[in-house]
Amino acid sequence: MEDEVVIASSSIEAGIGCWDLRSGAEHLRYRSCASPSHGLVSVAGRFIASSQLRDSSSSSGSVLFWSWNKPQVEVKSFPAEAINPLACNSDGTYIVGGGVSGDIYLWEVATGRLLKKWHAHYRPVTCLVFSSDQSLLISGSEDGHVRVWSLLMIFDEERQQRAGHLYEYSFSGHTLPVTDIVTGYGGSNAIILSASQDRTCKVWSLARGTLLRNVVFPSVIEAIALDPGEHVFYAGGKDGKIYIAELNSQGTSNDNYGLHIIGTLSDQSKGICSLTFALDGFQLVVGSEDGMVRVWDTKTRNIIRVFKHAKGPVNNILVIRQPAALYPRTSANNQGPMARRHVSLPPPLEKYTSIDEHSDLSAFITPRSNVDRPSDATYSTVDSMNNQINELQQHGSTGASEMEVERLKLECKRSMQMVQQWKKMYENLHQFCVGDLLNGEADDTN
Repeated sequence: MEDEVVIASSSIEAGIGCWDLRSGAEHLRYRSCASPSHGLVSVAGRFIASSQLRDSSSSSGSVLFWSWNKPQVEVKSFPAEAINPLACNSDGTYIVGGGVSGDIYLWEVATGRLLKKWHAHYRPVTCLVFSSDQSLLISGSEDGHVRVWSLLMIFDEERQQRAGHLYEYSFSGHTLPVTDIVTGYGGSNAIILSASQDRTCKVWSLARGTLLRNVVFPSVIEAIALDPGEHVFYAGGKDGKIYIAELNSQGTSNDNYGLHIIGTLSDQSKGICSLTFALDGFQLVVGSEDGMVRVWDTKTRNIIRVFKHAKGPVNNILVIRQPAALYPRTSANNQGPMARRHVSLPPPLEKYTSIDEHSDLSAFITPRSNVDRPSDATYSTVDSMNNQINELQQHGSTGASEMEVERLKLECKRSMQMVQQWKKMYENLHQFCVGDLLNGEADDTN
């Protein structure tokens, strides 16, 4: 079994808690954090980033970075407005933030540059999540809308003009603010689950752009988690119950719950604020309003571990593989190379874009990096490669420079080819995977 850590934060000034999932031992407590819901991310396991809650009357906000082996904040960024949710792609190349104005910001992690900003919603953004293939960004808002954004279209003005709008889909089924969003597997052919204060969870099809299922609950749903097998999903209510709902079968109505709801997990705790699965797919980690983090075994439906975070609500929960740079407080005298090593973090995120709209900037998603790479590993874009080539031409021997130039050009070409291969592969998933699932649902309905 792989070592995993549970990371939790609260909307009050309680720092960020970090525990070993298996042993329950607490690692460092990261200080000075009061995060909004969905405002905490692990950037590809390299460092922690969190947006910060500010006075609602203030137009400014901040995003903070922590390295794994130091409790103090190391990098502070001050975006143009207060940021609610944060998300990053699996490689940690980009960080995306949702503003209280409804704008979405996309930054390059390595340089801190603001690459793109666009108006996404009419009210504050509440949720942001990437699709499994990293090609789509899904956002939820207080306006009740769930919108799907293609990163290719975001950077392609020609496609934008042809489409007439930036988003791929705009789902408007919710009548109150969206509280959580999760996606299934299958990239652009996956399903999306959204929860709302209107006491419903809705299942959307990315392939069809339609609503597949609407599940009504007896309580406001603040958080959802999708079973890895995509048979059921778990919905955390403000009444303290975790409802289990069928995703594919027809389900039956009963007096206790409702259509599609097949059971609950409950220990009489206060309202549920956050949910996520451990990597094994059967341990459900739950944050609640009483400041506790509970780990449920979904097979036996028993609580197997409890962590105490703070007095305030635990509104963010992450479960990740234990980073190489993280070590317990009990090993303070550890003299290993990782314990001695200072891990450098990227620069602050820019407040305003510094990129000329007419510049020849190209961005691409690199292949998934090795999780064992050092925390301060750099990231590459096409323009940074061009800068390296220019420097080599100005300095060093001619022969060495020419060899390095050819190598960089080859790496760039291979990366672009890989992106095209991935795009083709996920387009075919509709035929081989998700299409069969949706057809099966249609047959059951008939």
